[in-house]
Amino acid sequence: MRIEIADSSEELTRLSAEVLTDLLGGGPTTFGLAGGSTPRATYRELQSRDVAWEHVTCWLSDERWVPPEDPEANALMARRELLDHVPAHLITPDTTLGDPNIAADAYELLLAAELDPAPDVVLLGMGDDGHTASLFPGTAALDIDRPGYVATWVPAMDTWRLTATVPLLASANHVVFLVAGASKAEVLRRILVDGEQLPAGVVADGAANVTWLLDREAAGKL
Repeated sequence: MRIEIADSSEELTRLSAEVLTDLLGGGPTTFGLAGGSTPRATYRELQSRDVAWEHVTCWLSDERWVPPEDPEANALMARRELLDHVPAHLITPDTTLGDPNIAADAYELLLAAELDPAPDVVLLGMGDDGHTASLFPGTAALDIDRPGYVATWVPAMDTWRLTATVPLLASANHVVFLVAGASKAEVLRRILVDGEQLPAGVVADGAANVTWLLDREAAGKL
């Protein structure tokens, strides 16, 4: 496990872009994208980095159960901040199918062909509750013991989400967590210091190569 701490949001953006550029170099590569607010600046920075994007296939570690053009859709954010600017290929779940379970099953089949035998690089964030992707504490998706993609009901948000399972995320050749803000400091301490089995920690524990990229505020209790 590798931990790197940046002194500012700008430095964290540069650092994360540098780490990902190194990991995405070389031949054909699959890149699992995180949703949420923190990766936006990193995606913008990656636009100008020396990556052989034509050899990169991107996919989503999770997606909100909203129409494709909804402002909350992770796919829309990924396109606007990265994929509209580089020649990488993006595979997304089809949220027009009408049933989240059907959509998750269809996406799992697509990913099985693209991620054989395992994902190369996966970028993940972490919520204040320790969730990552759409693996929230106490939800049934955490109990899925196969590499796959599932629909998960999130009671705290009263909504469906689609998410990669723990075994799929943890099977990646390299998992990169990007975490910023003082609101994450306590849960990060619980995971990295106390070893508490919150979702982000479960994924990290199962992965072969993990890098935590933190800003100074998020690292404040380590």
